[in-house]
Order: sequence, then structure tokens, then C-alpha cells
Amino acid sequence: MTTSTRGASKVPAVLVLEDGRIFRGRAYGAVGETFGEAVFSTGMTGYQETLTDPSYHRQVVVMTAPHVGNTGVNDEDPESQRIWVAGYVVRDPARVPSNWRAKRSLDEELAAQGVVGISGIDTRALTRHLRERGAMRVGIFSGEAWTGVRESALLAKVQAAPEMKGADLSAEVATKEAYVVPAIGEKKFTVAAVDLGIKGMTPHRMAERGIEVHVLPATATVEDVYAVNPDGVFFSNGPGDPASADHPVAVMRAVLERGTPLFGICFGNQILGRALGFGTYKLKYGHRGINQPVQDRTTGKVEVTAHNHGFAVDAPLDQVSDTPYGRAEVSHVCLNDNVVEGLRLLDRPAFSVQYHPEAAAGPHDAAYLFDRFTSLMSTASLEGQRA
Repeated sequence: MTTSTRGASKVPAVLVLEDGRIFRGRAYGAVGETFGEAVFSTGMTGYQETLTDPSYHRQVVVMTAPHVGNTGVNDEDPESQRIWVAGYVVRDPARVPSNWRAKRSLDEELAAQGVVGISGIDTRALTRHLRERGAMRVGIFSGEAWTGVRESALLAKVQAAPEMKGADLSAEVATKEAYVVPAIGEKKFTVAAVDLGIKGMTPHRMAERGIEVHVLPATATVEDVYAVNPDGVFFSNGPGDPASADHPVAVMRAVLERGTPLFGICFGNQILGRALGFGTYKLKYGHRGINQPVQDRTTGKVEVTAHNHGFAVDAPLDQVSDTPYGRAEVSHVCLNDNVVEGLRLLDRPAFSVQYHPEAAAGPHDAAYLFDRFTSLMSTASLEGQRA
């Protein structure tokens, strides 16, 4: 990626999809070139959390909301230390941010972090194209990266970029060193959280429930996990193809063998699926946004949830499956397309969901899942005392 940051809003830019479709607009953020997988997010708010979600690593995010940037950027809402999206696509960027918490404009933040974007294009047409053709590789070009360059040459660059299928990305976004998020108030439990691309709000939600969270690198071994003497083990969200994530699958299987309470979200749900012997597959265009309807089959309730995933677990929806760790069933399902949105073991304390219950940004319908995890650890603790 090559970038500069001056006068971005006046610089012509072009977006090139791998199937040859082209959209022309103006540079937004940094000027230069960038490549990634084109995906769309349906969230009306929460763009700052979206940009800093490590799960978006190597993805170019198209915002379906037409007006973006009106609340600017603050220093409190980022979900990690940097912007992770590979590129950003908006239709009508705000000219002036208007929010009492804002420190700078979104355009300025994108430019400062070298994120190449494009504005002024028909994002509705682009979204419809991706819905019909599926998520695909894309490039954004502006400034010297586009001036005097044939569109055929730009298309060749896009088609030479790596695909998301088969990509092993967790270690690229995860922490390199373990760190601790202390419990808020009285400490009740200790959790080892394997960071596959964790968002900052996730350990905070656990800390609110009296959990001391030890966040470990994606490369953590089983020995690393149990060195913190955990009451439970958590596997986070993250980017990439779960079919390539052999190491976290092996670690999770070891946790399942020991019967330690286990909770996984998003990428962690796919890891649990693989650990149980199910396959995974790439969705046509994925689920991204903060308004996805999911039914919790254990209660029958429907919740509106925050999503960011392009892969899913291939598990039977309407039957209990036998696995090496006992019986398993699909616990949650997406009401839009019947995609598996959660798994649970019936004979061991382990469950997962495909979405983001920390709700940053998003509705709080799924916050109860952290309470379920706490209940599993409470039950396991009582059983241990009786033994």
C-alpha cells in the first residue's frame, strides 16, 4: 500500500472488482492503493468499532448507510489499537463532524493511519452487486496509483491479490504478549482468553461479571492456557478461514478433553465446530452489521445481534450429533438464511455463538451469553467442591 494524505477529498479514485466492474469516485482517507476482500456492513452506527475490529483484517468494507462520519472519531470507542480494515467505501462522507466526544474527523483518522478509501460512489449498486455475485477481491486506486495506469492493469493487480479462502490471519492481529484485564469489583473467576482477534469490549464484559481475564496470544499452547489456572477458557472472534486454523482447533480439543467450561464467539464458534468434527464453508457474502436476527433455540427468543463473519459451520440444524466429546446440537440459527449461529455440547460445559455478544457497536440482546458462561463456571466450581 502506498499512501499520502493531502487533499484526499479532491483526488479522483477508482474501485475495481475482480470480476471487472468499476466504480469511480473521490479519494477518502489516504491516497494510494489497497487490496482486500470487498464486503458490506449494514450497520447504521458504530463505524469506529467496525474499523478497529481485528476481524476485518484484509477486508475492504462497504458501508450500506449512505451518510458516514457525522460523529467523527473519539479516543474512547476503538476496539483495538489501530484500524484493521484494508480499505473503506462510503457514499456521502460528512463534511464536518458533530459530536461532543469527537476529537477529529473520520477522514483525518483514515489518512493518519494510511487507510485508502473512496467516497462518492453508488454504494447501493455496489452492495447489490456483491449480494448477487458474492464477496470478491477488490482494489482501490487514487493519486499516482491510478494516474496514467490502464484499467486492465489495475484489474490484473486485483486478480493477483490473495484470496480470503485459505488465509490464516489470527496470529497477524492477535496480541504478541499475554496481558490481564482485572475483574471489576470482587473477583469470582479466572478465564484464559485465546486472542484470535479479540475486541477490547469482550474482556471488559467479562470483567464486569467479576472475571479476571488473561488474554493469551493466538499461538498459546495448552500449557499456556492452564498455567493461569483458569475456571473457564474463551476463544475470541478473528479474521481468516477457519479451515486453516489447525493450532487453535488442537488447543480447543485439549480443553474439551479436560472438561473445562468453554465459550467461543464468531471465529471461536467455527473453531468449536471444527473441534467437534464439523466442516466449515465460505458464505456467499457473509453477515456484517448490527441488525441480524437470530433465534436462541434453547429459549425460543429472537434477538437482534451484531455480526462480522464470512465463514460458517456446516452442522445439521434439526438433529443432535454425536461427537468425540459427547452430543452436540445447533443452539442458535439465523432467521434470514438458516446459517448456524451457535453450538452447544449436551454432555460437557461448552458452547459458542457465531456473532458478537459484547455489542460494540450493536444491541445488547445477547449480553446474557456472558451470564451463561459465568453459570457454567459456577456449576463446575460447585461440582469440584463436592468431589
